[in-house]
Amino acid sequence: MTDIQTADLDAVIECARDDLVALRGARIFVTGGTGFVGTWLLAALHHADRHLGLRIQVDVLTRDPDEFAARQAALCEWANPIRGDVTAIPPLGTVDAAVHAATPASAAFNDVDPDGMRRVIVEGMECVLDRLAASGAIPMLFTSSGAVYGPQPHDMTSIHEDYQTPSTVLDPRSAYAFGKREAEELALAATAAGGPSLRLARLFAFVGPLLPLDAHFAVGNFIRDAIAGGPIRVAGEGTAMRSYMYAGDMTVALLAVLLRGQPGRPYNVGSAEAISIGDLARAVEDAVAPGCEVDVAASRQSELPTGAGYRYVPDVTRLRDELDVRCTVGLDDALVRTARWAAK
Repeated sequence: MTDIQTADLDAVIECARDDLVALRGARIFVTGGTGFVGTWLLAALHHADRHLGLRIQVDVLTRDPDEFAARQAALCEWANPIRGDVTAIPPLGTVDAAVHAATPASAAFNDVDPDGMRRVIVEGMECVLDRLAASGAIPMLFTSSGAVYGPQPHDMTSIHEDYQTPSTVLDPRSAYAFGKREAEELALAATAAGGPSLRLARLFAFVGPLLPLDAHFAVGNFIRDAIAGGPIRVAGEGTAMRSYMYAGDMTVALLAVLLRGQPGRPYNVGSAEAISIGDLARAVEDAVAPGCEVDVAASRQSELPTGAGYRYVPDVTRLRDELDVRCTVGLDDALVRTARWAAK
């Protein structure tokens, strides 16, 4: 772990101490533990285990334990890696809690093999529920996505958990959104039948150490460009609106949903502070590489926003009021911290 991550994990413990202490002595099963979200959760559990003496046992599903050990040696040594795929999980026995964060969140996968994308998400949930059946009504955190809402109406500042979008409105190519919707429904049905108790987090956009800099995440691409000396390249007009929650705050939020979220009740996890992609690029320039060129591919500004995904900003009132979770790291600070990590 780098120094900046250690400071972040100290802050997670400070904010989520009661939730972490509630896991004392627990055996926890985690899928997706080697991805961005899962690694942050594992790191927080590891840090809390060491500093609070929680005696947590964590089993982490991974297709390649050797690669996991190479990338996160301390976590792999502490946790118990289980070799397997999310659609073919070995028998687990009983556990006290679970985190299902395995998701093929790849734009390329969605475009090239949408049926495969949807199948992996749905069959993965079916397999997880099957393996957890023996454990009864244990809390199970599922990291779903704000994509399940479909295109956010242009006149809607932020999207609430109660917003219902007909399936017909979703882009037929959005296998990721359809898969997440179906996985939610499977988990809800299992909860109603006395199986794992679904704790549902719908994730939006994040920034922080471990974020891929070469994937389909605009903020990661911008930070990569800035570190390289520019230009920071913005595809399109830069008018799409997003919001970014820092990874440490995300981790606190997910622990709160797991331990205190109402079963079956969705919670948006993200920031309500909207920013255009163009302004985000300029914020990265200011925070990371002042004076670096920002290259907007299409400088023409449309009179009206067009296209699905123009706005992707959550209403986080439920997360704030019911679980007392707030963003503690502002965007500028988040960009600086992420860039420091990336530069190392």
